[in-house]
Amino acid sequence: MKSKFLRVLLAIAVTYTFSALAQTGSAATPSSPAATPSNPPAATPTISGTRVGAINVEGAVFGCNEGRRDMLALQKKYEPKQAELKQLNDELDNLKKQLSTQEGKLSEDALATLKKQIETKQKSFDRSVQDAQEEVQNQQQEIFGRILQKVAPLVVKYAQDNGFGMIIDTSKQWPQGPVLIAGGGLDITQAVIDIYNTQSGIPAPAEPCAPRPAAPKPSTGGTAAPAKPAAPKPSEPQKQ
Repeated sequence: MKSKFLRVLLAIAVTYTFSALAQTGSAATPSSPAATPSNPPAATPTISGTRVGAINVEGAVFGCNEGRRDMLALQKKYEPKQAELKQLNDELDNLKKQLSTQEGKLSEDALATLKKQIETKQKSFDRSVQDAQEEVQNQQQEIFGRILQKVAPLVVKYAQDNGFGMIIDTSKQWPQGPVLIAGGGLDITQAVIDIYNTQSGIPAPAEPCAPRPAAPKPSTGGTAAPAKPAAPKPSEPQKQ
């Protein structure tokens, strides 16, 4: 599960990174400190092609060998926490079953004690789940941002070398994202992944990748066990 908040953070990271790398540098004004000879403005690559392409930025980051490797490591890191949360959830479930089956047989004091115990354990469980969710999301964001900084220049260079004047991000499906539909022939995701894998020299992880890790959802009073974190399953767009 990926929260709306995490999507916003990733979107901001994508926009900032590609804007810094791909926009055409404008001329600095004479009064600007950056325009002095001792501190000239940094040159930025110019995209002047006419073709339009598409890339799933999240798919490229989490689908490359490095991203898959790090997400699998993240999954393994939180397996003990997952087991701990499952145990807490099972204890809570047992207490709720006890309340359901013995409610009419317990004294008022015993019933009040049991309800208080359930309430206390429920709050503790929900707090633990929320903390774990935030930790996992922070780790996901760190992995995404770190790899994006290395993938982004390859996207810019690929666009320059292949005559692209615009690359759209298809990470989010419409209506959450701006792109209604994009043909597979426009997609450069796998091409960028292949280039990055070759340049990084990082081998593919030994284990197969399943969906991205997701911290368990805070309980709303039910007894379902929290979702297990999992490594990413990258999309496989067509090569350009």
